[in-house]
Amino acid sequence: MRAVLATTPGGPEVLSVEQCPDPTAVPGRVVVAVEAAGVNFVDTYRRAGRYPMPFPHVVGSEGAGRVLAVGDDVTSVRVGDRVGWVSGSDGTYAEQTAVDADALVPLPEDLPADVAAAALLQGMTAQYLVASTFPVTEGQHVLVHAGAGGTGLLLTQLATARGASVVTTVSTEAKAELSRDAGAAHVIRYDALGDLTAELPPLVRELTAGGVHTVFDGVGRSTFDASLASLRLRGGLALFGASSGPVPPVDPQRLNAAGSVFLTRPFLAHYIATREELLGRASDVLGRVADGSLQVRVGERFPLADAAAAHRALEGRRTTGKVLLVP
Repeated sequence: MRAVLATTPGGPEVLSVEQCPDPTAVPGRVVVAVEAAGVNFVDTYRRAGRYPMPFPHVVGSEGAGRVLAVGDDVTSVRVGDRVGWVSGSDGTYAEQTAVDADALVPLPEDLPADVAAAALLQGMTAQYLVASTFPVTEGQHVLVHAGAGGTGLLLTQLATARGASVVTTVSTEAKAELSRDAGAAHVIRYDALGDLTAELPPLVRELTAGGVHTVFDGVGRSTFDASLASLRLRGGLALFGASSGPVPPVDPQRLNAAGSVFLTRPFLAHYIATREELLGRASDVLGRVADGSLQVRVGERFPLADAAAAHRALEGRRTTGKVLLVP
């Protein structure tokens, strides 16, 4: 089979398409023909060596496809079943992959593979953030950075559905239109601000009569200070990503000065730690996609050979919605 390997830690140039042995269905595992693979910031962190990984490794953790073979002890799925996953695989930028059976989510036959691959990781991330990390309730004000990104669009829809008024930040007018279409009450063009840290918080506080209850920040270094300063008394900042780079060490006393606010660095794996939790969150997301109440935007599709271009587009923040690789 063909697969995309990260040969050494580095930039997108370290990605190469190689011929690799087909995976086998050992006990507890399932071999899947990959129909679509999600491209996520975590893939770039692992490729760059920011997260510990063996090298070389097949890139990617999220995908959707059809079961080709099952291990002798696997009873939860059968050959021919359509499945999705966000973890437990040997890498998804490939024509085939082996996946832990317990990590698989059954997919409805009428749900396209690209939609499933676009919805699961970012959809469950948005779901746990608004439902569990800082539960969003009717009448709250919420700030979502990168409002036109895959997770940002889903966060905006889910927070709005729970009765919140959502403020988003974006970098272009085209992205602003996408964010408004997702339900954002206010969209701020951060590229029009001279100093994000100095200018964004007063604007957010004016729009929300005193600050937001929650900030969902997947950007990190460049937005962190502004996020903290945009919170109202006892608000919460969920720093769930770092697309602009990691945040420097923070003195906990800053949380006191900001108004006894809360700071957490959540991770999806900790919110789908049990099979029951995985299936519950996946069912919620896929159910909303199926009934039309949650719209999933696939921004770009790349072939395996263009994996490096997909990473450059994502890291350059030139994408909207979800980026996919299609073997």
